[in-house]
Amino acid sequence: MGVVETIDPEPSPCASPVPGGYRLSRSSSYSPLQGRPGAELDLGAADGGVMEGGGTAAERRTPLVDLFCETCSRPWLIGWWDQFKRMLNRELSHLSEMSRSGNQVSEYISTTFLDKQNEVEIPSPTLREREKPMCHISGVKKLTHSSSLSNSTMPRFGVKTEHEEALARELDDLNKWGLNIFHVAEFSNNRPLSCIMFAIFQERDLLKTFRIPVDTFVTYVMTLEDHYHANVAYHNSLHAADVTQSTHVLLSSPALDAVFTDLEILAALFAAAIHDVDHPGVSNQFLINTNSELALMYNDESVLENHHLAVGFKLLHEENCDIFQNLSKRQRQSLRKLVIDMVLATDMSKHMSLLADLKTMVETKKVTSSGVLMLDHYTDRIQVLRNMVHCADLSNPTKPLPVYRQWTERIMEEFFRQGDKERERGMEISPM
Repeated sequence: MGVVETIDPEPSPCASPVPGGYRLSRSSSYSPLQGRPGAELDLGAADGGVMEGGGTAAERRTPLVDLFCETCSRPWLIGWWDQFKRMLNRELSHLSEMSRSGNQVSEYISTTFLDKQNEVEIPSPTLREREKPMCHISGVKKLTHSSSLSNSTMPRFGVKTEHEEALARELDDLNKWGLNIFHVAEFSNNRPLSCIMFAIFQERDLLKTFRIPVDTFVTYVMTLEDHYHANVAYHNSLHAADVTQSTHVLLSSPALDAVFTDLEILAALFAAAIHDVDHPGVSNQFLINTNSELALMYNDESVLENHHLAVGFKLLHEENCDIFQNLSKRQRQSLRKLVIDMVLATDMSKHMSLLADLKTMVETKKVTSSGVLMLDHYTDRIQVLRNMVHCADLSNPTKPLPVYRQWTERIMEEFFRQGDKERERGMEISPM
């Protein structure tokens, strides 16, 4: 099929030797493709009306010859390749309806050898895009937050607010599944992620355990929150705060009591907090189809998830943002590996394999007399942690109905905005 795909689309201006039809007998004096090999395609018996120009069934069974003008070398048979694809698609549809194996064969042929209907023409990068260094992590902004805060001047919940008592009442549900993150945002001066992270780290005493300076912690989480986009309807800091709080509650499940180390808990909460940072409000497939810089950088593989990780870790290098400065080299390496594993697992393309692996692992694991899972090996623990953050990421339907409705409206808004972008570009609109 490499030959037919390289045909010059410009038709010959010369008079066609076959008025009203696309057929020419092999005995014609006109040369097929003027010596180009493999140009003659015998399509076999085609249904009536498949090829333009009509003709008898016998004529339609004659070989299709790609006809080029000997004078200008341009083709007369413009459109025959599209007709061939339409005929082949119909035959593949019939094949797929015959049996399961027929469907598999049809799908393989379509996806491997034919242009899929939902594929779009990939635009060439502009000159400005070509000039960007690929080693640069896009999305990281230079921000300045006050580093003069200390334990004595630190706000009660890490953020300045005029509604401290109302915020305190909402945070009474910090350890419960039904916390209303929208109320937290309202009372924390639109700093839900900073507030939730500060409250959880205080609750779990992680600042003291890992000797994290409080001013460094607040500077980092506020910088992280600023790298979530408020104009993105769903994947914003509200969502990050919700996933972080949900992960915190799941880590406290009775079946997981004392299963994870402090470092693993730190990694899980950090992964939840950064898992969607700098999200542009479109899907991985959209970025791939539009030949985006991110898709090029990450080779179309978990594009957004890789980017979230890069931004989250890159922000640790900003001024007074290294919350892991007092971890040992080995601890930092272990934490980074854990976080990468968990954030990459939030890619929805890995959903089914995650569930299957978890089901197999749980069915083969022992539990203590008190019902606690025995996860003795790292591979078992990271498997549970991957699924935990992934479940927290998808937990909206399990929340109180008023909260769930707000999340539903937000995700629909974000999906429709992507659909509008696809329509503007002439792309097929994604079925969200």
